[in-house]
Amino acid sequence: MATQFEDFQKLGKDNVDVALKSFGATSKGVQAIATETADYSKKAFESASALAEKLVGAKTLDKAFEIQSDYLKSTYEGFVAYASKVGDLYTNLAKETAKPYEGLFAKATGAVK
Repeated sequence: MATQFEDFQKLGKDNVDVALKSFGATSKGVQAIATETADYSKKAFESASALAEKLVGAKTLDKAFEIQSDYLKSTYEGFVAYASKVGDLYTNLAKETAKPYEGLFAKATGAVK
């Protein structure tokens, strides 16, 4: 009876350790995503401010269209790069969060067989 209780305690401790490792990976991943989003937002704001200054200084309508066209092109390219990077961060977040549970799943499927 005592060995069953000790096995149960060990199982509980192992599960808590796995959950804490998973939580740590989740925390790091979410922090990386938040940092990337904050950096992108800051760059987007600075870029929009610079656009406004350039448009105010434009002497002709053609120049204003050129400035706006360049802004839209660079903004689109920046967003695509940001979306790609954040997508990679989310993929890594999912992998790193699930990694601690792989051992438990292997034990559970092995015990079922």
